[in-house]
Amino acid sequence: MYEQQIHAYFDDPARREQLVNVISRLVRVRSVREEAQPGMPFGPGPAAALAEGLQLGRELGFSTKNYDNYVGAVDLNGAETALHILCHLDVVGEGTGWTVTEPYEPKEVDGLLYGRGTADDKGPAAAALLAMQAVRDLGVPLKRNARLLLGTDEESGSGDLDYYYGREPYAPYTFSPDAEFPLINIEKGSYKPVFTKTWAAESAVPRVTELRGGFRINVVPPEAECAIAGLSAGEARPICDRAAAETGASFELREEGEALRVLCHGAGAHASTPEDGCNAVTALLHLLTLLPLAETESTSALRALAALFPHGDSAGRALGVAQADDLSGSLTLAFSLLEVTPTGLTGQFDSRTPICADEANCKDRAEAAFAKYGFSATGGMEAPHHTPADSPLVKTLLKCYEQYTGSKGECLFMGGGTYVHHIPGGVAFGCCMPGFNGNMHGADEHTCIADLLTSCKIFTQAIIDLCG
Repeated sequence: MYEQQIHAYFDDPARREQLVNVISRLVRVRSVREEAQPGMPFGPGPAAALAEGLQLGRELGFSTKNYDNYVGAVDLNGAETALHILCHLDVVGEGTGWTVTEPYEPKEVDGLLYGRGTADDKGPAAAALLAMQAVRDLGVPLKRNARLLLGTDEESGSGDLDYYYGREPYAPYTFSPDAEFPLINIEKGSYKPVFTKTWAAESAVPRVTELRGGFRINVVPPEAECAIAGLSAGEARPICDRAAAETGASFELREEGEALRVLCHGAGAHASTPEDGCNAVTALLHLLTLLPLAETESTSALRALAALFPHGDSAGRALGVAQADDLSGSLTLAFSLLEVTPTGLTGQFDSRTPICADEANCKDRAEAAFAKYGFSATGGMEAPHHTPADSPLVKTLLKCYEQYTGSKGECLFMGGGTYVHHIPGGVAFGCCMPGFNGNMHGADEHTCIADLLTSCKIFTQAIIDLCG
């Protein structure tokens, strides 16, 4: 029911203009998290974006509520709530390299709308808001309410949702349009232990005196560097060339007094897809196993790390934790952070664990492998999120997707986590269509306006089916 009316409603050119205007108003607010201020738990930017989002809801005639600038709620009606639609108005920093427009000056080019947040997640928030408007304007009778939640801290830990759900109950149905279609019902768990080893001060050369690699736990490190005492660039260069051929990384050498500084250039990637990058930390460790270093405790520790995390092993095979299942795929592992000082080292890896992973076959095995080489490891596991494919919510949403795209709906899994990772029964649903890359978190982030209008239709039908 209502399919023809929904098509006609969103095929009206005025609706397209409205959608672009709503997104643009949100994008113009720089909503990057900053230091907290009184009444602004995530800084003035996210609070300003929330104010604009709630103002848009009021202008459309909906009742709204501000939960102390953590989360805003827009209600379709006054009935008992059946559906939560989770969107966020905070964004990552603008970064560099924008070419089409400035990050907070939305611009349409060839059916694409550019600007920070157009895809993640202000565009989807606008689509959900217009879907609620469509349900009301079409006069669809509903027994229950749909509530749009506008969060302000998704990019930095989701403290906003912790605050909201500490005061309000979960809804029977929840989806977040902050991923891709058709539907993501499984989000892998994670295991991100910190491991350490210490040794006494050393004097033998050649030896590594310091090493630093990585800058964020969930990013495959694109660069790593070390200092080696007692080794010349001439001695190291042919070995670096060999390591470059074997790893795909490149090595820059610079002599600093009696020390040699080695800078390794790899390629970054998200830690959930480590195979897409070239890990500079593991490439540098590979090089160090080839260099004629003195037989010291620090050298032994670095060789042990190279054995536990050989370059190119993004499945955790050498660590003994490789595993997979049919529902959620394979475990992935990215050695993300490493710091070596004259008397010890600290490192951390980011693994995304399938449903079959548990402490016995993952955490215990990793700790045993570390202990074999004299390392200590600390840190627990986070459980995966799984909403069964045969749940009423999943079946309803996939039906709506098929109805308005003509494409087959299916469940997907992902290594990353979304807004619904800790919400019972929640799923990620849209707004990115299969095959489309909006360059989220990067320069020239953009969304496809036509795809967002299709998302509006899908969400309208979903509200009707879940709340009617």
